[in-house]
Amino acid sequence: MKNNFTVILCFIIKLVLGITFVYASWHKIEDPAEFAKILYGYALFPGFVINILAIVIPFVELVAGFSLMMGLFPRSAVLILNGLLLGFILVIGFNLLRGHQFDCGCFSLASQTSTASNISYLIRDGLLLIAGIYFYKASATAS
Repeated sequence: MKNNFTVILCFIIKLVLGITFVYASWHKIEDPAEFAKILYGYALFPGFVINILAIVIPFVELVAGFSLMMGLFPRSAVLILNGLLLGFILVIGFNLLRGHQFDCGCFSLASQTSTASNISYLIRDGLLLIAGIYFYKASATAS
């Protein structure tokens, strides 16, 4: 049995993660060509998968975010979102380590190449991942 603190914290995490990913997906869905340019700017992906990623990732973010908020398969949704966050952390971290200037493309398609802002994205994604892991573990004990 869960205590009230855990229930409230899980509810807040569910809303924060869900809203974050739904919001982050919106501009990417509206302009997949611009998101494809951002993915290309990471200089990590082979050219033939960039357009596929630019179309698929935003819809995965949207569906998983809504699913989490609505309570439809929440553990599966948060597992998908955690996987995306881990991927974002690896991509951003790798580009920071190699000193590559890039645009995150997280919440807007406007160009931002500041190293400080990219480090803040890395920290933000890390905190979201920690929250997602907590939600996943806490929801395993629910029932």
